Amino acid sequence: MQVAIIGAGPLGRRLALAAARASYEVLLEDVMPSNLHHAQEYLRQELGPAALPSVRFVSTIEEAVRAADLVIDCVPDELESKLEIFSLLDRMAPPKTVLVSPMKNTSIADLASCTYRAEKCVAVVADAKELADALVRDVQLRTPAGVGDETVRLVREFWEALGFAVTVSVDEGAQGLEAG
Repeated sequence: MQVAIIGAGPLGRRLALAAARASYEVLLEDVMPSNLHHAQEYLRQELGPAALPSVRFVSTIEEAVRAADLVIDCVPDELESKLEIFSLLDRMAPPKTVLVSPMKNTSIADLASCTYRAEKCVAVVADAKELADALVRDVQLRTPAGVGDETVRLVREFWEALGFAVTVSVDEGAQGLEAG
């Protein structure tokens, strides 16, 4: 399975490392060359040069998501940032791609309603800093109503492969953002 991680800051680097160790093919994207460089050095130290080929470093979202099965955005948990990245991912990723977003302050139901793939959107309800610092081992997946079992299975299996205990709940939404 191919996993695209958008953002090579502390959370993106940690997720890329964990996913590579779990034998996923990883594409790590960041628009800032310095973030990609730091991520490459970090992963080289942690994985060693022999394992590093399981991670590719890319500078465009389009290249990262072109064939991805799962995309995880690591942008700040602010409504405007999440709306912008979900809009880009929705346009650029193939229809099969599941969009995953670590968040605590934003409704996944509301974000999903702004895409053409609400049935393929899942939140990981966790504090990004705690995830990046490996301070949590339990995550809650939150889905909009109507997300299929296959989508939930794919995301659950990914997080479990990374060593997390996973629970699932449904987010009915509250903000009423408009679709499209």
